[in-house]
Amino acid sequence: MTSLSEPAARDRAGLGFRSFVALIAALMATNALAIDAMLPALPEIGAALGITEPNDRQWIVTAYLLGFGAAQIVYGTLADRYGRRPVLLVCLVIYALAGFAAAMATTFDQMMAARVLQGVGAAGTRVLAVSIVRDTYSGRQMARVMSLAFIVFLAVPILAPSIGQVIVLFAPWRWIFGLLGVFGVVVGLIAARHLPETLHPQDRVPIEAGPVLAAFRACLTNRLAIGYTFAMTFMIGGLFGFINAAQQIFVDVFKAPDLFTIVFAGIALFMALASFLNSRIVERFGMRRVSHSALLAYIGVTLVHAGFALTGHETMWVFAVLQAAGMFCFGLVASNFGAMAMDPLGHVAGTASSVQGFVSTVGGALIGFFIGQHFDGTATPTVIGFAVCGAAALVMVLFAEKGRLFRPHQQAAAPAE
Repeated sequence: MTSLSEPAARDRAGLGFRSFVALIAALMATNALAIDAMLPALPEIGAALGITEPNDRQWIVTAYLLGFGAAQIVYGTLADRYGRRPVLLVCLVIYALAGFAAAMATTFDQMMAARVLQGVGAAGTRVLAVSIVRDTYSGRQMARVMSLAFIVFLAVPILAPSIGQVIVLFAPWRWIFGLLGVFGVVVGLIAARHLPETLHPQDRVPIEAGPVLAAFRACLTNRLAIGYTFAMTFMIGGLFGFINAAQQIFVDVFKAPDLFTIVFAGIALFMALASFLNSRIVERFGMRRVSHSALLAYIGVTLVHAGFALTGHETMWVFAVLQAAGMFCFGLVASNFGAMAMDPLGHVAGTASSVQGFVSTVGGALIGFFIGQHFDGTATPTVIGFAVCGAAALVMVLFAEKGRLFRPHQQAAAPAE
């Protein structure tokens, strides 16, 4: 499928280019907001729900991520059968209701149930956002749209912890989850009013064993899709490891709880800057040159960071600077890896988005939880986890490209590059 021009894309999506990117970013932001807004409030939430072990508070994040990842496996099939719009609207309703349920939770079990359910709702926004973009764009233009949406999406991690911090200063922590519910309602109303169906009628796939299995087989037998999906899984695993342990690192290791939201926002800002840079350079240099170079730089930065940690020279500012550098590299990798994993599968975009989202999110959540649970009062397990995940991602890229970096392993793949 060739890349669509912006006017053609407008006809397909029913929106202008900027409005389209803004809506995709808002859908993506539902996930980031649900992860990051409560990080500063984890001690208060844990105390209110009777969580005595500090590392157990990480379940408030991980339970959401597991629901978010696991549910993605079904949304692609539903979206390919019934269309993007109705499935998306149902998911936003689930997301909003679960946010209100979490706000009213009085026990740890109730909170876990609400968070898993909220993840289930948010999973649809992730699958549908990627599918809607793939319905409308392909190749480098798809990567550009994803990068621009990623910039807005990354504004949420920059702002969300500060929003959560302000809320717990002036109101109960429950208001954080109430805010998530309200956000889901607002995005749902906007989508209901402005987003038409983007799936072509001839691309609808009936829910029958044969077509569904054929779509899954296409996703699981494409070397590029598999390689880049697992590469992204390891990169996300390192990111989730940082998110799980970030509040404890700043409070317990660096004794600087007041700086947590500021430094966290600064790190997220570097990710946003990287995504903006990617949107400007990816069409000129290609997804592979940009992302492969950034991945090698990420590995180098994380190895240096691990060296500081292992030799006892880790300080808050060393951590902040090197983490920001690593996340800058991550920002150049993320959109491109996702676009390259999706690009060969445009004919089954919904199922492909589901499968890839399921693998990368559940896998990344489990890797990140494993890293977070090894928090031992130092930042060492977290930064070593970054380096290991980066190296594993490189192995998967080499698998995808048959041992080559910076250019496609075969000439036929060049147009998508």
